[in-house]
Amino acid sequence: SGSAFVFRNRSGTRIKVLVWDGTGVWLCQRRLHQGRFVWPKVNTPCFSVTFAQWQWLVAGVDWQRLSARPDASWQV
Repeated sequence: SGSAFVFRNRSGTRIKVLVWDGTGVWLCQRRLHQGRFVWPKVNTPCFSVTFAQWQWLVAGVDWQRLSARPDASWQV
């Protein structure tokens, strides 16, 4: 159905992705050598992300801040 199931290890340095392609299950893993994957709070067992958020998540960037408004004191 186009869904993927993503799991993170306790330390936050690895994620595993399970995807059904119609004939079988794919298992993919990504590991960060520095930093940690940003993950929702423990009380959120299931969540959805957009494609842009997904790209930031697997890159190890804080994908939850994509829609955050800039601080009023910031100047461009």
